[in-house]
Amino acid sequence: MKNVIEINGERAVVAFDPEIQMLRGEFIGLSGGADFYAESVRDLVEEGRKSLAVYLAMCKEKGIEPRRKFSGKFNVRLAPDDHAAAAIAAAAAGKSLNEWIAGTIREAARGA
Repeated sequence: MKNVIEINGERAVVAFDPEIQMLRGEFIGLSGGADFYAESVRDLVEEGRKSLAVYLAMCKEKGIEPRRKFSGKFNVRLAPDDHAAAAIAAAAAGKSLNEWIAGTIREAARGA
């Protein structure tokens, strides 16, 4: 995945922060924030390990579940023309709109 690194089994999105001229990593899928900064990729990974360890220790100490739970449901708002186009594409593929959207998201997430 583009701009995603894995540190100790957790994924983080990486971006360049032009204001401070540093790389920034932010863990995704955690129930709280655990971001980290560095000037090189090697240092970013090391800072990520430290940040994750501190976050997990804090969660354990406070009895907090460290990972976010996903229900599998979410609402999407889009323009009526886009909704109609998606319904047509789903029907053309022989799928329900939900099946088509879930498959489209799955494919897009794999290529990200």
